[in-house]
Amino acid sequence: MTITRRNALKLAGVVSATAALNGALLAEGTSAAIAAPALPFAVTTPVHVDQAALRVRDLKSMTAYYQGMLGLEIIEQDDVSGDRVVLGAGGSPLLHLVRSAEAAFETPGSAGLFHIAYLMPDRGDLARWLVHVAQRQFPITGFADHSVSEAVYLTDPEGNGVEVYWDRPHEMWTWEGEVVTMGTNALDVDDIVATTDINRDTYTKAPANLRIGHIHLRVGEIDKARAFYGDLIGLSSTRGTRDDSGFFSSGHYHHHLAFNTWQSAGAGMREETQTGLDWFSLEFAEKSDLLALKDKLKQASVSFTRAVDHIDILDPWGTNVRLTGL
Repeated sequence: MTITRRNALKLAGVVSATAALNGALLAEGTSAAIAAPALPFAVTTPVHVDQAALRVRDLKSMTAYYQGMLGLEIIEQDDVSGDRVVLGAGGSPLLHLVRSAEAAFETPGSAGLFHIAYLMPDRGDLARWLVHVAQRQFPITGFADHSVSEAVYLTDPEGNGVEVYWDRPHEMWTWEGEVVTMGTNALDVDDIVATTDINRDTYTKAPANLRIGHIHLRVGEIDKARAFYGDLIGLSSTRGTRDDSGFFSSGHYHHHLAFNTWQSAGAGMREETQTGLDWFSLEFAEKSDLLALKDKLKQASVSFTRAVDHIDILDPWGTNVRLTGL
């Protein structure tokens, strides 16, 4: 199927650029392609998001979606029970899908996942992927230029939010003290796809250096989320103090973790029997930093579970945060 830049939005399932921007607003930006480093800046910081796991009802269709839409490869699967698949890129595991066939679907008003954001190594990869999803007709729910990045939003077959984006070089980001400038403006899709062949799909699999750049959560109360992810875990706020959202990072990234109460204000503990985010991991570059956090948790009498290579801790709404790097 041949597409033109002008009808790219329509083929991707978006009626108009205005609708695309509105979709991005509900989900939450130079023009020239710039060569990416070996790994995106987001994963070179002292702490970064590494992997995530989803509880799903239909493991087969969800596996097919992430293989088809994003080009993830099967890294590992449970051939005995058939209840787990690990997907990734370039041999690195990123997304765990765990079958929970009888689970009820998690509701948008509950605490849980807002979206998992997959970070493309460079703008050319995002362009090739856009042509791919347009030609394969995977529905897109929004587009946005966030000043620091260019982002595309989707929803998987079981209602989990997905962001696919690339970062402009971090040297180009604007900071005022510890606050980074991030907007939600119309995305110039034409300018992006102008960098690639729009007449054929050349995106055959995810780039080897595709990674999860950030996780965005629904929470019940902003102050509690700030206390947990900021004061306790040690991430730093990058967008100032907001009543309905928070953006936190390590190493001056724009955000590794975001949370909001846009739909979930007042939400209580999550139901373990429902679909949605099972866990996500924060990788510590230095083992000593993770051990120091473990001591901090002990001194604060915060419950956690220690495994051989990680620590599991629940946030105030029952989302399992896996701390790795031991």
